[in-house]
Amino acid sequence: MRAIWKGAVSFGLVSIGVRVFSATEEKDIRFHQVHREDGGRIRYKRTCSVCGEEVSYDDIAKGYDLGGGEMVILTDEDFAELPLSTSRAIDVLEFVPAEQVDPILYNKAYFLEPDGNATKPYVLLRDALTDSDRVAIVKIALRQREQLATLRVREGVLLLNTMLWPDEIRTPDFGFLDEDISVRPPELAMATSLIDSMAGDFEPDAFTDDYRAALQEVIDAKVEGREIVAPEEEEAAPAAAVDLMAALRASVDRARAARGEEPADGGREPTPITSARSAKKAAEKKAPAKKAPAKKAGGKEAGGAKKTAAKKTTKKAAEKKAPAKQAKKAAPRKTA
Repeated sequence: MRAIWKGAVSFGLVSIGVRVFSATEEKDIRFHQVHREDGGRIRYKRTCSVCGEEVSYDDIAKGYDLGGGEMVILTDEDFAELPLSTSRAIDVLEFVPAEQVDPILYNKAYFLEPDGNATKPYVLLRDALTDSDRVAIVKIALRQREQLATLRVREGVLLLNTMLWPDEIRTPDFGFLDEDISVRPPELAMATSLIDSMAGDFEPDAFTDDYRAALQEVIDAKVEGREIVAPEEEEAAPAAAVDLMAALRASVDRARAARGEEPADGGREPTPITSARSAKKAAEKKAPAKKAPAKKAGGKEAGGAKKTAAKKTTKKAAEKKAPAKQAKKAAPRKTA
């Protein structure tokens, strides 16, 4: 990384030399404007609208439009004379709780690295911010402009977040804010249930730029001369829901299904009728079961038992008669 600014953090009577580095970088795929027929780059010339001549960078100044064709020209000397007390210093103004700073005010982020022998006071300020659980409100001059910023700790490094000024935040002015719109308690309960079913811990690495990845594949295919396969069409976005409760209920069921859970209450909102039916079923389950009459209960089994007993009796009688017959037949043989 290359330092874009060098100065010092003024912390009371302590001065901490630091170097400033950009903490973020854009990963967007950039293109050049080219001639469609031969791929030649399209160049733009800096020409004057009055004389029509091409102007070099050294002859370009900044102008403020007054309207009506009038222009006030400002040079580098004019900007150099502006009273920027924080030209090479980051002045700490106060320390405030982090939750009191609205995230809408944040603009860009920069890392601060201790410069030279400023490591110990740097670590001191870092640890003090961590223990106090506060952020420092500072002023810094970047690119010839004084900016409000915060100092906080991230992964053991001081992070500078430049901020917008309060008058740079627009006030929302929409018609629906003046309308009297009421939300029914069941709708609010279902929306809360949807939020709970989709709740989780934020892990930035779990999210990817799918559009950039697909665009890179198209570029790689062009380079390699491969056949470019069109991506599958995504499902059409659902139309605006007429029944808010139905949409919320379906969203909750889908979120539960994604997590492998069963829909709550069968995926339906309980009504007075369904509640009464559920209570009746619960009462029937709790009630003791009625005993069946003795004749009906096991009637076939009793009949079967009688038949089995009769068969056993007949068999025994047959076994008793068999020896007697054998004895009668054997007697004449002994006499002979």
